[in-house]
Amino acid sequence: MDLAVRKDLYPHVEPYETGRLKVSDVHTIYYEQSGNPGGHPVVFLHGGPGAGTSPGNRRFFDPEFYRIVLFDQRGAGKSTPHACLEENTTWDLVADIEKLREHLDIPEWQVFGGSWGSTLALAYSQTHPDKVTGIVIRGIFLLRKKELDWFYEGGAAAIFPDAWEPFRDLIPEDERNCFIAAYNKRLTSSDTDVQIEAAKRWTMWEMLTAHLIQNHETIKRGEDDKFSLAFARIENHYFVNKGFLPSDSHLLDNVEKIRHIKAFIVQGRYDACCPMMSAWDLHKVWPEAEFKVVPDAGHSANEVGIAAELVLANEKLKSMLRK
Repeated sequence: MDLAVRKDLYPHVEPYETGRLKVSDVHTIYYEQSGNPGGHPVVFLHGGPGAGTSPGNRRFFDPEFYRIVLFDQRGAGKSTPHACLEENTTWDLVADIEKLREHLDIPEWQVFGGSWGSTLALAYSQTHPDKVTGIVIRGIFLLRKKELDWFYEGGAAAIFPDAWEPFRDLIPEDERNCFIAAYNKRLTSSDTDVQIEAAKRWTMWEMLTAHLIQNHETIKRGEDDKFSLAFARIENHYFVNKGFLPSDSHLLDNVEKIRHIKAFIVQGRYDACCPMMSAWDLHKVWPEAEFKVVPDAGHSANEVGIAAELVLANEKLKSMLRK
């Protein structure tokens, strides 16, 4: 089989190194490396923010070619302290990516991320374009007001009313003018039980809407208290602060800084979490990036059509790097 047209996920691999890096007085991040220690480095940026990485994330990359770096962002996954909001902003995470690159003695690397990972990939690449060899992003999220309103203030509810109602019903009617603010109050409550209940409702809303066909494994994650607490608290913290971006269109306005970098944008046509309007807006200002719409997919990187296009994008970058 011609590797340039491969679309299947790679077999599962175990990390050859795991470690922890202290990035501030408060935070220590977990990282791991797998694949080829002498290979081309790629950094995987997970979603949420707050979702953490999982072993399956390694499978998008050829382990013989790539040096695969995964890390859990502040407060997420195995990073500590868990679900912590202090010193936790987009620009802290951008700085952490640089600290990790330097710690691992990597001169430059490919950047790969989906959903919030696409947001962070753009923010990082626009800040450090000289350190980026290629970009693969999926389920584009630019953290604009209209995107947050779509998902959290009743837009996606038109498609998933059954999933929306438990999310909506936790909040009294007199607070429903802004669900993000109402959830923020509960997710930062001094009562842990209140936090956990809000976290599970917030997380389950996203887990139920992340796939074109609902996925039971994904839904099960929403039932886990520990996962939900980090996922919901950190997501909500970023969204109530508008992603800590200086303007609504910041990531679109700064495409010029990365226009020269070879890039791939992959988007599910029926993505209810990060609807295609954002990928389309990015495509229009960045026509140089290869743009692929998957006709039979929603949001998740684990959907067959999206996973295939992500592997293919990595294969294309691989063949360019080999020349």
